[in-house]
Amino acid sequence: MPLGENAVKQRLRDVAVGLLTPFDHNGEIEHWKIAENTRAHYEKGVQTFLAAANISEYHALSQSERIDVAETSIEALPSDACVLAGVGGSTECAQELIRSYDRIGIDAMMIMPPDHTYLHEQGVLDYYERLASVTDTPIVPYVRGFDPSVEFLTKLSYLDSVAGIKYALEDPVKLGTASRRGASDVVWVNGLAEPYAVAYWPEGIEGFSAGVSNFRPEVGLALHEALSNENWSRARELRDICLPYQQFRDKPGQDSTIAGGISIPAVKQGLELAGMHGGAVREPIRPLTETEVQHATELYNQLDDEISRLVE
Repeated sequence: MPLGENAVKQRLRDVAVGLLTPFDHNGEIEHWKIAENTRAHYEKGVQTFLAAANISEYHALSQSERIDVAETSIEALPSDACVLAGVGGSTECAQELIRSYDRIGIDAMMIMPPDHTYLHEQGVLDYYERLASVTDTPIVPYVRGFDPSVEFLTKLSYLDSVAGIKYALEDPVKLGTASRRGASDVVWVNGLAEPYAVAYWPEGIEGFSAGVSNFRPEVGLALHEALSNENWSRARELRDICLPYQQFRDKPGQDSTIAGGISIPAVKQGLELAGMHGGAVREPIRPLTETEVQHATELYNQLDDEISRLVE
């Protein structure tokens, strides 16, 4: 049975780990690997999970695959865990996906950034309301890839269906202004992972999505505890040990100039190095080169040493 709105909000005030989609070398999903990764994260203390999310290669999954990976995630977890699932596309397709997610017991709908070249702010708000009209399950809009106004963010927070807002804009001033003006019961979630957690916490963030914590969740959990206790020096130290690998994720990769081109395969490599399952990727993403694998391994070993010193 899905968690209620209040329980979902409580889980949003935590570290949300993305469940990556492990593909085999023929591009088929290996569901048993998703299940094992999910259980491993839960056993380490994670209680909030993002299925069929951006980091799960949402846009490389078919509609039925999104439902299947979300269902695999739910079945691998006990009832106290919170699973958010990605929703996007045209209104009709997104509504259909929401209905399917409701049938399998998803706890909250994470509404993906609108995939349009041209956007109208009121039109985006209308889109969220249309999606919410077919479900009683809370929604969590993912704000990324466009630059909305403070007024838009404020209005978004007052939509009855919105339990939280995943804020992934590199603008702390806009965040602080919107969270101050917005609804008091909406949970603001940092969608830019550990590097922004410290700076965004005083601006109204209460939880954050994982970066390196996708494969070393103990870092994110320790960082969240430090932030909750306002132990700023420890929080900065924990953030800083994440930066080298996170900065590696920002690289475009070989034969590309687009920032973040290796972000997902870098996390998948981190999962493999941590003893979990990464798997292959689907186009338009490319796997790491041998040189990039070597660099990722060096950075992972450095991170591992720092975790041993600060966390374990």
